[in-house]
Amino acid sequence: MSWSPEMMLVRHRMKKGWVGARHSHPHEQMVYIVSGHLTFEYPGGIFEAKTGDSFLVPGDVVHQASAQEDSEVLDIFTPYREDYAPPV
Repeated sequence: MSWSPEMMLVRHRMKKGWVGARHSHPHEQMVYIVSGHLTFEYPGGIFEAKTGDSFLVPGDVVHQASAQEDSEVLDIFTPYREDYAPPV
């Protein structure tokens, strides 16, 4: 969506049954659930996030998400993620 060297806004759409890879990244990540239902796993446990929920993923924390229903999420990363940025 929009980005600068300091931050990036990304929209993700996941179909019911989608399972993301377990991963980490150095970026801080804010997550807002626009619609749907995700299960989120991190070193401290597992929690459910539904429409209207938001949470923070600190940098370098291993995490994984899966979609319990069709879902749309807005993520804000800081700094921006070069792997998500369009070619210049």
